[in-house]
Amino acid sequence: MGPFIFAAVEETGPKSGAEALSLSFSAFLIQTISFVIVFLILKRFAFKPITKMLEERRHVIDDGVKMGLQLEQERIALDAEIVKIKREAHHEADKIIATGHKEAREVMRDSEKTTARKVETMLADAEARIEEESEQARKGLEKDIIGLVSEATEALVGEKVDPKKDAELIDKILKSRNRK
Repeated sequence: MGPFIFAAVEETGPKSGAEALSLSFSAFLIQTISFVIVFLILKRFAFKPITKMLEERRHVIDDGVKMGLQLEQERIALDAEIVKIKREAHHEADKIIATGHKEAREVMRDSEKTTARKVETMLADAEARIEEESEQARKGLEKDIIGLVSEATEALVGEKVDPKKDAELIDKILKSRNRK
């Protein structure tokens, strides 16, 4: 090392510039070196973990925001799906109701047709019975008329007419009656 020479100068007048602020170069240099050392220590042991923690926190917040946006999109999609499902359910319900109405109309038509057939059958049966009863009544009337004609013939002729002649007279009367 080289020799250093220190010179002391004493001034008795007012101080100016840096001396007025009581600044010394050596104090400034020591404080600067101390600041750099503290800064490097803080950078090494404090800033990196704090920066890392802040970066992790930012990632967590970003992930939360992304998840929130994703959930919002999923909610919108689910709302749209719900609306679609409701619409389809309404259409299906309308189809079911329409099918029920159609089947009810068909059942009503079938029951009306069945009822009409039963009524027609009952009317045909009633007409057949009426016709049968009318035929029986005609035959009964014919027998009664034959009996009356036979009695009238006996009364006119004054004697009992034999069955052969009686049958001929009755046939003759019936034939003349059927022609009219």
